[in-house]
Amino acid sequence: MAVDDYKELLKHYELHETIGTGGFAKVKLATHLLTGEKVAIKIMDKESLGDDLPRVKTEIDAMKNLSHQHVCRLYHVIETPKKIFMILEYCPGGELFDYIIAKDRLTEEEARVFFRQIVSAVAYIHSQGYAHRDLKPENLLIDEDQNLKLIDFGLCAKPKGGMDYCLMTCCGSPAYAAPELIQGKAYIGSEADIWSMGVLMYALMCGYLPFDDDNVMVLYKRIMRGKYDIPRWLSPGSVLLLSQMLQVDPKKRISVKHLLKHPWLMQGYNCPVEWYSKWPLGYMDEDCITEMSVYFKRSKPSMSNLISEWNYDHTTANYLLLQAKKSRGKAVRLIRSSVIFEPSASSFKEHVSRQKLDFDGGNQVELPYVFGSMDFSDDELFYEDYTYSTTEQDFSRYRYELHSVDSATATPIKSVMPTKKSEDKENSDSKLPKNEGPFLPPAPWTPCSKKKGILTTPNNNILASAKDKSCCMKDTPNKKPVLVNDDITTGVISPERRCRSVDLDLNQAHLDSAQKKKGGKVFGSLERGLDKVITMLTPSKRKACARDGPRKLRAHYNVTMTTLLNPDHILNELTRVLPLKNVDYVQKGYILKCKTQSDFGKVTMQFELEVCQVNKPDVVGIRRQRLKGDAWVYKRLVEDILSSCKM
Repeated sequence: MAVDDYKELLKHYELHETIGTGGFAKVKLATHLLTGEKVAIKIMDKESLGDDLPRVKTEIDAMKNLSHQHVCRLYHVIETPKKIFMILEYCPGGELFDYIIAKDRLTEEEARVFFRQIVSAVAYIHSQGYAHRDLKPENLLIDEDQNLKLIDFGLCAKPKGGMDYCLMTCCGSPAYAAPELIQGKAYIGSEADIWSMGVLMYALMCGYLPFDDDNVMVLYKRIMRGKYDIPRWLSPGSVLLLSQMLQVDPKKRISVKHLLKHPWLMQGYNCPVEWYSKWPLGYMDEDCITEMSVYFKRSKPSMSNLISEWNYDHTTANYLLLQAKKSRGKAVRLIRSSVIFEPSASSFKEHVSRQKLDFDGGNQVELPYVFGSMDFSDDELFYEDYTYSTTEQDFSRYRYELHSVDSATATPIKSVMPTKKSEDKENSDSKLPKNEGPFLPPAPWTPCSKKKGILTTPNNNILASAKDKSCCMKDTPNKKPVLVNDDITTGVISPERRCRSVDLDLNQAHLDSAQKKKGGKVFGSLERGLDKVITMLTPSKRKACARDGPRKLRAHYNVTMTTLLNPDHILNELTRVLPLKNVDYVQKGYILKCKTQSDFGKVTMQFELEVCQVNKPDVVGIRRQRLKGDAWVYKRLVEDILSSCKM
C-alpha cells in the first residue's frame, strides 16, 4: 500500500476489515473519525480499471445528484494519482439476493414491503432524469433498519433530452434485460427498468428467475417470447402485476406513474407509494451547520456557504454524516480531539502484516456482505491484494493530525476525475430534444395509515401496526437504537488505531506505550488510560489456523446449517466435492477460496466457503459468499456442491 495514496483517507477514517472484494474494487468497513459513524469505503485502482474508468465517473456523478431514503448515499470522494476512494453509506444487512436465497422465497407481504421501496427508489431516480439499467437483487442492500438501498449506478444513463429520449447501449445483466435491449433496438430507459423490476419481483416471490438458461441465446429467445411459469402460490393480484410489467411490447408495459398506486402495492395501505425524497438535495440543517461552525471556528454563513458547494470532500462528509446521526435520533456532535499521531515504521509494518493475514484468511472477522458484485470487467486476477511499501522514507511523509482543521485547511478539494468516453452518447453533452415535462404526480407530504395489522420484516421483527404506524413508516420502519463503541463516544480516539484493521493485535499498543513512557513520558497518563480502555473494549486476537478450530459466527443469511458436528469432517467433504464440480480452491484454515474458469482460462466465478461454529450449542455451519460472477449461476453451483456433500 503506497502511503501517499492512503494519506488523505487516513486523516478522516479509521479502516477496519474488508467487507467486499471484486474485479478491481475492494470495500472496507471504516469509522468516520469526527462523527463516529460507520461507512463503507470502495477502493479502486485506476490503472486496473482501464477502460472501465468512465463507468466509475458515471457512478460518482449520478450519486452526487441523488439523495433518497432508498438510494445508497455517497458521502465523500477522494482521488489520488493511483486510487479512487468512494465513501458510502454502510448497509450491514447484506444483499437482497442473499436474503432471497436464504428464505427460498418471500411471502407476498414481505415482498410487498420490499417492492414498495424498490418502486419508490426507481420512481425517484426517473424523476431526476436517470435510468438505472442494472436493477437486480445484488444491487439492493439492506440497512440496519431493514430498508433497501439501491447501489451501483455505473451503467445508469441520463439522456440530455430527458427520459423520453431513446437509448441505444445494450447493458445490464442478461437475465434482467428487456426484450428491446437484446434485440438491439432503440429503447426508453424507464421502460427497460420496469421490465427489470418485473423480473426482480418474480425473483422475490418465487426464489428463482422467470427467464433463465445456461445458454445465453436460449435465454434471449425466452425473454423475447415473454413466456414464464406461474407458480400456484402466486395470488391473482401479483400475477396481474407481473404480466403488466413483463410485457414484451414496451408501449404496453405499465408505467412508473401507474405502479405507484397499483392495487397490489396499495393492498394494506391507504396511500400510493411515496417516491419523493425525505432529504432533498441542497437541504441545509441548522443544527448540523451550527455544530460544524462551532467545531471549525467559522461563522454560520461562512460554513453554510462552504457546505452548499457540495464538493463531496470532507466538509460534505461531515455534514451528511451529522445529518444521518440526527435522523436516527443521535446527538448532532463532532468528536473533540487534538492528539497528533506519527506512526513508527514498526507499527505500520505490523499493520501491513495484519492486513495481509486478513486477506489470506488468517485472523479474519465476519464479513457482513459483498458490496454489490463490483464486477467492473472480466478480471482474471485471483485474490490479489494491494502491494505494500514500508520503507523508512514512507514514514517521513506519513504524518497527519486527527483533526485541528482551521479555516485555511477547510477549503474544499475538487476531484480531477477523467472525462467519459465520447462513445457514451447517452450521457454526453450533445443537443437532444427537450423533455416534455415531469411525468410523476406532485409530492404532497400526507401520511396515511396502514389498513392491516402486523407484517414481518426480514429479521422477523414487527414492522408496523395499524394503531400507530403510517404508510410512510411502512416504507421506512421505526429506527432502532444504534450502539456505538464507547471508544468512539468518549471524545478521544486512540490515534494508534486509525490505520489498523480490526484484526490488529492491540497488545502492541501496550508495548508502544511502555516505550514512550520510558523515552520521555510522551502523552503521560492520558495515553496509558486510553490503552487500558482500548484493551478492554477490543480484546486482542491471534492468527487463526486450522488447529484453532473454526471461527464462531452469528447465524446470518449466508450461513447454511449442517447436521454434522465435526468441522473437520465437513471440511473434508467440501474438499472432496469441489474438484468433482470443476471448482479450483485454495485452503486457508477452514476457509476455501474457490473459483471456476472457462475453457480459455478466464475466471468466471469466485466465492468463499467457510466452515464455522454458529453461536448456538453444537451447531456447525458453512458460510458462503459470492465475490465475482453471476449471482444465480453461483446459487445453483453452491446448492449443487452442498447437496453433494454427505452432511
